[in-house]
Amino acid sequence: MSAEGHSDGTVGKALDVLDMVASFGRPVRFVDLLSQSPYPKATLYRLLQTLTNQGMLQHETEMGTYALGVRLVRLAHSAWAQSSLAPIARPHIDRLARQTGETIHVAQLDRGHVLYVDKRSAAQTVEMFSQAGRVGPAYCTGVGKAMMAFLSPDALQNALNAQSYHPHTPTTLSSAEALVSELEQIRRDGHAFDREEHEPGIICCAVPILARGGSVLGALSLTAQTSKRSLDELSRLAPELKQVAAEIARDVENWRFPERNTEETTQ
Repeated sequence: MSAEGHSDGTVGKALDVLDMVASFGRPVRFVDLLSQSPYPKATLYRLLQTLTNQGMLQHETEMGTYALGVRLVRLAHSAWAQSSLAPIARPHIDRLARQTGETIHVAQLDRGHVLYVDKRSAAQTVEMFSQAGRVGPAYCTGVGKAMMAFLSPDALQNALNAQSYHPHTPTTLSSAEALVSELEQIRRDGHAFDREEHEPGIICCAVPILARGGSVLGALSLTAQTSKRSLDELSRLAPELKQVAAEIARDVENWRFPERNTEETTQ
């Protein structure tokens, strides 16, 4: 993270600090935050104090650690509940998880990266990276590739520029050229695969959730362990995934904000 180029003032800096605290995945001490912060000690301390006072962070005095606060959790829950995709997709992916006995993900694209907005699992014995609310790479995940394949040329180029092409496993695509070639195949097939590209032993089949005009709303995937299923088995479930994705897209299109009451609208 660089202190240069921050054009959002104090608010932008505070959000940077929230991201930094969240990235540790555990309560973190000031000295550890300072070691990664682009801000001077006094600035970082002031931002932490403000965020704590506002309930966005909680400070454990005895241990001297900072963690995400309850107010931030409430905001995150409210944002999820007001999203038009995650709540509408929930009954569809619940049904699909029950029918297949596998894990179903719903994801959206955020500045070239995958944001997992929901996850419904059958009995799960193996911990996966992809939890609801987590952000992951697009170039080596089924949902990421399924969404990127149907972006407009300009949006696709921006997404390609955002990828790191880090080799998570021996099967990870390692260049933009290799990714673009696979995206062309995905457009033809209408579905994408994760061939253990992000996590060893984890595969998936994914399809885009597309609006009537073709714009990308998100993606849907069925994820399995290689010890239980093969890619060929997952590919046979692609038509079912596409049907569910179409149902979600239809319901999103028909979704409307609740009508505001007369008293509110006349004020």
